[in-house]
Amino acid sequence: MVAQDGPRSPTHAVARDCIAAGIDAARPERAVADACRLDGETLVVRENRYDLPEFDRVLVVGAGKATAGLVRALRDLLGDRIAGGVVAVPEAAALAPVDAVVAGHPTPDAGSREAADRTLELAASADDRTLVLAALSGGGSALLAAPAPGLPFDALREVTDALLAAGAPIDEVNAVRKHCSAVKGGRLAREFAPATVVALLVSDVVGDDPAVVASGPLAPDSTTYADALAVLDRYGIDAPAVREHLQAGVDGDREETPKPGDPAFDRVNTYVLAGGRTAVDAAASVARDRGYAPLVLSTRIEGEAREAGRFHAAVAAEARASGDPVDPPAVLLSGGETTVTVRGEGKGGPNLEFALAAALDVPEGVVAASVDTDGRDGSTGAAGAVVDAETVDDVAAARAALADNDALGYLSEREVLVETGATGTNVNDLRVLVVA
Repeated sequence: MVAQDGPRSPTHAVARDCIAAGIDAARPERAVADACRLDGETLVVRENRYDLPEFDRVLVVGAGKATAGLVRALRDLLGDRIAGGVVAVPEAAALAPVDAVVAGHPTPDAGSREAADRTLELAASADDRTLVLAALSGGGSALLAAPAPGLPFDALREVTDALLAAGAPIDEVNAVRKHCSAVKGGRLAREFAPATVVALLVSDVVGDDPAVVASGPLAPDSTTYADALAVLDRYGIDAPAVREHLQAGVDGDREETPKPGDPAFDRVNTYVLAGGRTAVDAAASVARDRGYAPLVLSTRIEGEAREAGRFHAAVAAEARASGDPVDPPAVLLSGGETTVTVRGEGKGGPNLEFALAAALDVPEGVVAASVDTDGRDGSTGAAGAVVDAETVDDVAAARAALADNDALGYLSEREVLVETGATGTNVNDLRVLVVA
């Protein structure tokens, strides 16, 4: 549910209802119910069937912000057929017989390492009569983290922080993570072989590439040590221990991550149960029901959040003025993952920066909303904000807040934040612009 003190207008209500519908559609329990069923003693996942009597054990592993919901849904479906397992989650959850380890996000911590080590122990005990259900979702990269042999754990933490602060896109961050990890980049699939693995994903990445969700622990990796080293060079990241480790890989002294065609993936099946498109489509349905013409701009928006905010505001202004690219009343929708290059000392996140930048440009008759579907934008406690032409009552102060990366401070004072708490899902950003 999207928390609110009451919409300021019917247009604001439409924006908030679209957001609420998008988040609800991406909930993991709903995603599992839509994709999985039990036919007697056979687990059916979409078109594939897994005969449970053929396996001695059914284990559940995974990591992510939506993982607890995925596990609860699997437990409801399979009951005591699940023998056990371990997952890494951001908050305490009762998931017995699966152990839930609370771990750090966006920076890995001791819980992240514990969860990874325990997962590797399970992998060592798996054989060809083991069925592994892997519940993976956004946030799993940090929540499940074990450094590659010889690499200090603190070095892994520090390079993650540095890349995020530099505004590196998730695929580049993950290229580094995969080559500094004992579990990412397909390495966990190699450890679980020859078990049968069913990977169930709630995607938080543009394009829903399984190799990027949670850094692809069960997916082939197309990146190399050289790619990872190039990322550090591109953003000027020092990280001596990580550089030494990556250079050893470039020199051929460390084994590469498993690539497409590797036998490690012969018994791995991957299903993306929900992603950014899931949320956007649900929001579009609400808009249509309310009499607004929905127009999906893209589910793949990336780049600087403030620039994306100005672009969306410009499209909304064009629609308001000329009826292009859609005739009002209309709702413009987009998904994806924008980033923030941190230069100031303030507090905010990509969706808050998007909203503040959009508020500087949106005309009368347009309401713009942007949220992170996990309920927490960046390191803030807000999911995002809903803004309009009256939000910026002090242009100089708004621009100063953007310069200091302090969108939270400015928007909080105007009481336009969207506060949902942790939603239990994560399919990245959802943006809604209602054009009256």
